[in-house]
Amino acid sequence: MSKADSSVQRDAAHPAAVGEPGGGLAVAVWATLKRDLTLMLRRRGEVLNPLVFFALVITLFPIGISPDPELLATIAPGLLWVAALLAALLSLDSLFRGDYDDGSLEQLLLAPQPLAMLGLAKVAVHWLLTGLPLALMAPVLGIMLALPAGSYLILAISLALGSASLSLIGAIGAALTVGLSRGGVLLSLLVLPLYIPVLIFGAGAVQAAILGDGAAAHLAILGALLALALMLAPWAIAASLRISING
Repeated sequence: MSKADSSVQRDAAHPAAVGEPGGGLAVAVWATLKRDLTLMLRRRGEVLNPLVFFALVITLFPIGISPDPELLATIAPGLLWVAALLAALLSLDSLFRGDYDDGSLEQLLLAPQPLAMLGLAKVAVHWLLTGLPLALMAPVLGIMLALPAGSYLILAISLALGSASLSLIGAIGAALTVGLSRGGVLLSLLVLPLYIPVLIFGAGAVQAAILGDGAAAHLAILGALLALALMLAPWAIAASLRISING
């Protein structure tokens, strides 16, 4: 790790970096967002891995199955969503791992601001660097799967909404397994069942757009799932982190 990296981690790990006791919640959340964005942008490999995985899966699938446009268009909604889900899952294990290893996670627990809000800020960074890029990439990769042009917007919107829910749900599992040396498999087992509703309605929205049935209902359900996750997940993340750190 470079001296600049070490300096950023030391400064950001200090409780002052997440807001002084009188600094207010907004200051703490902004400091956490800025810190995590800075650290993640210095680790470009961790940011690019899920995106490269997503692109490779979509690129190789037509080669391994069939180049038939009709077949590809039929399976495209499910394939794009499953690939995006797995790509997002790849980066979850490192969501709290760096903070746990350098001790700054314990300082977050001692910060005067609510841990739930600080955890939500960290999840927001994960979505900005993983979920949002996946949503923007998906329509471009959809061209390779002969996805009808009229469904591109629905695909991007559904992935943007759904990936935010995936990040929130996945962060709960990441918080529970952060203290385990090899928690990746357990993390997958914990969160994959909870991902199924998002996957069903996300892929269903794209399929409905292809068939011309209208995707408003599916998008509304994805929005409702996101709203529910925003209400409950931050507190579950905070509780999970306390369990992992304090035992």
